[in-house]
Amino acid sequence: MSVRFGAVTVDWFGHAAVRLEGRTGAVIYIDPGPERYGVLEGQEPRDGDLILVSHGHHYDPDSIRRVAHEDAIVVVHESVDAAAIDGVETQPERLPYDVERVRADESFVLGPLDLYTTPAYNDPAGPHTDDEGTPYHPEGEGCGFGVTVDGVTAFWPGDTDVLPFHDEVAADLLLPPIGGTVTMDRHEAADFAERVEPDLVVPVHYDTDAETEADEEAFVLDLAKRGVPVVLDTP
Repeated sequence: MSVRFGAVTVDWFGHAAVRLEGRTGAVIYIDPGPERYGVLEGQEPRDGDLILVSHGHHYDPDSIRRVAHEDAIVVVHESVDAAAIDGVETQPERLPYDVERVRADESFVLGPLDLYTTPAYNDPAGPHTDDEGTPYHPEGEGCGFGVTVDGVTAFWPGDTDVLPFHDEVAADLLLPPIGGTVTMDRHEAADFAERVEPDLVVPVHYDTDAETEADEEAFVLDLAKRGVPVVLDTP
């Protein structure tokens, strides 16, 4: 099911994979992998103008090839290293596209699109760590992405906790993870959404596996009580 918001159409394919299409035709894919989660299974649209990859867990060359057209731009966080990812051999720079690496605190323009990045990580003192107290997503190894498409600014915070600087984020469309364990959970995401005050929230990154199970209906009810517009998409 597609969600239409202003001049933008949103499609969630499961996990963190999102497609944004502007009314003028620009197509952006956010974190289209990894394939092992069944994201975009059986689909090869190859219509993406811009592919955004927030961190190594979501870097999958095969998924990128399935969504990107031949002249696409692929933007990956600077930490992404194929050698550190099981089953992945192709470094981003070896992909047959224009590849750009970004830090986690940048603003830039690609053609008609304005973009920014934000840090994305789990606080070592917070709840999203493993049994040894190690964050699932250490600081410096990922980012969130904001992208403005036909006047609509969409923000995917990445695999992250809610962080103090998120109070300064400006977004019309918020795409928060709500699965918990390795990211913010639905309660934290609801607090985050209330702080950002977007015009619409579409939750993602949940019910991929046992670690990310979430009660999305409870999330919707929570935001409704806070007066924050929210809609669920179905992968």
